Formats: sequence, structure tokens, C-alpha cells
Amino acid sequence: MADILITLFGLAVLVCVWVMLYDSNRFVVKKYTVTDDRIKKPCKTVFLTDLHNKQYGKENHVLLEAIREARPDLILIAGDILTAQPGASMEPALDFLKKLAEEYPVFYANGNHEHRLKLYPDVYGDMARRYGEALGKLGIEPLANAHVLLPEYGLAVYGAEIHEDFYRRFSLTKMPAEYLTETLGQAFREQYTVLLAHNPDYFPEYAAWGADLTLSGHIHGGMARVPFWGKGVISPSWHVFPKYDGGIFQEGKSVMVLSRGLGNHTVPVRLFNPAELWVVEFCPLGADPEAGADIPRSQ
Repeated sequence: MADILITLFGLAVLVCVWVMLYDSNRFVVKKYTVTDDRIKKPCKTVFLTDLHNKQYGKENHVLLEAIREARPDLILIAGDILTAQPGASMEPALDFLKKLAEEYPVFYANGNHEHRLKLYPDVYGDMARRYGEALGKLGIEPLANAHVLLPEYGLAVYGAEIHEDFYRRFSLTKMPAEYLTETLGQAFREQYTVLLAHNPDYFPEYAAWGADLTLSGHIHGGMARVPFWGKGVISPSWHVFPKYDGGIFQEGKSVMVLSRGLGNHTVPVRLFNPAELWVVEFCPLGADPEAGADIPRSQ
């Protein structure tokens, strides 16, 4: 009996190792469609977050090809395209963004890693300045508590860069009711409002502020997910079984698309938790959106 149990345990470990290696080097394409009477004409977007310098194939050609196949009108980014590491090269992130910017309009909100570069120059030196200058040369202006109106589509795109206290480990810091209005201003009601907000823990506050659609990341799907239950295990802030771990969430009429991200940092593995690339399509009310399915992609 003991031999059988040891054998079964060994097989389970081998399966988990195989799945971990497989899931850590692939992504799936997920699709979500919005319809609203404020949207003036169809707009297809690709939503990216948490790449963390990960490369799928040489010079990220697998990821770039998947984006091109989606034929987006623009790119939406919710942060952490690089990983904040003192002295680390920023070229993988910048090379990828350069290729995107050559083909599409790119709207980029900072994640906690981009924000960290600015907050701690004593740790990261001039990385924030160099990264910002490089983005400027690519024609990318990060939406750091700023917004852009896209009247052609009837969209308003905001980027939230919230205080570092809201990324505190182990516990969730309460966000004051007036914080987002003071930080972002009043949400536009005439346009369909898209909020690029890296941290999904504050989705109820984003919804109350006026976000019609929040695009978020940060959680990496919980790194590992429990088979059959499908729940993410732990967030980067060390919240066990986080409420918001990946997928579609709703708060009143407000929706959040929470990506499991495209890369990892610190513990660079995934288990039963492939990375995600999202295609988000905005359609006028009554339009016939494209049907979509999840498409597996690997390195």
C-alpha cells in the first residue's frame, strides 16, 4: 500500500511539474465584447498587462503575431510591462513597445512596477527618467492619473496610478470615497468610460467613481489555480484566495475585465494558470459583435 501511495504521489508531482512548465510558457487569447449606446462605432482593442519583460519566442514574435491576428484599432495597457529591478535592462519592454507603437495607437497606464521606479530613485537610480524618455521617443505618453478622449469611438480612456499604500501586503488599505475623484477628476458621463487600473482590489471604488469598464491585472491569476474549483491561490500582495483573481466581475452596471497577465516576477511560474491576452471589442448598441473563442498560444 505504501508503495502505491508513493508512486501516485510521484506521478502527481510529475504532472504538476509538467503543467507548471507548460503553463509558464504559453498564453491564451480571451475575448470580451461591450455594447453601449454611447459607443459611436466599433472599436477593437487588445488589452495587455503584467508582461514583466517576458518574451514569447525571439523578440516576442509569438505574442506580436497574436496581436496582429486580432487586428486591433488600438492597444490598452494596464501596467507592469517591465519589472522594477535595480540596474536591470529595460530593453525587452521597450523593444516590444516600439513594435506595438509602430503599428497601433498605444494607451499605457502605469502599474506598481513603473510607479516604483519613480518613487525610489535611491534604489532605481535614473531608470524612471530613462524609461519615460524612451517612451516619449516612441510616442507613448503614460496615462498617470490622466485621460484621453476618443470621440470617434465615443470612448474616454483613463489611467489610474494609485498611491503605494494601496498595494500594501497582507492587508487591504481602505480607499477614501473621494480619493479617485480627487485623483482622476469626474468621470465623463457622455462617453463610455474605460479605466486602466492596475490593482483590481478596488473595483467597487472604481465602479462608484464612474468606470463603465475597468481593465486590470496585478494578481497574475493567483500564480497557481486550484483544479476544478478554478480559484487563484495567492496574489502578489500575499492575499490568499483573492476575491478578484481573474476573469469578468460586475459591480452594478460596471464591469471589470481582470487579466491573469502575461508574465511573472519573483516566482516565475504558473500552475493550472496560463497567461492571458485579451481582445476587448466596443460596439454600438444593436451592432453584431464578432463571436470569439479562447485560442491557446505557446512560446
